Amino acid sequence: MLIIRVLGAAALAATLGGCATVTRGTTNQITISSEPGGAEARSSLGHACTATPCTWEVSRKSEFVVTFSKEGYAEMQVPVSTRIAGAGAAGFAGNILIGGVVGMGVDAATGSTLEHFPNPVLASLVPLKKAGPLGRGKHKPAIRRERAPRVEADEAPQS
Repeated sequence: MLIIRVLGAAALAATLGGCATVTRGTTNQITISSEPGGAEARSSLGHACTATPCTWEVSRKSEFVVTFSKEGYAEMQVPVSTRIAGAGAAGFAGNILIGGVVGMGVDAATGSTLEHFPNPVLASLVPLKKAGPLGRGKHKPAIRRERAPRVEADEAPQS
């Protein structure tokens, strides 16, 4: 009888996988925004949107960089990293009661205990400096010219 209970508990633990994996999933929704809106955003993972705001679904294990670009503004990069989430840690700890070592392994392998930071990802884009009236910037570049040496009347060339 004891063997049946142990085997039943092991089968239940194997089917549940990991608590955090079951309750949180292996992907995370990331909101991408910029100020001003309407910027193009690309990630180092290959995600892209033509105009912010937008939302991407990303593996919880993945760390990446978001690059924002918009005409008239400097390009900006925002790194997105992972950290252990409060709910993920609780789900991982729940493996002690239900999932056991197998559940802990599944949660660790899938990254389901992690969350992305920052989320939402917000970029405050900086305007490029405007050109002056002739398109050369605000100031005309200074050019130093050497003057030809003065020739005194006494030193005039003889012919």
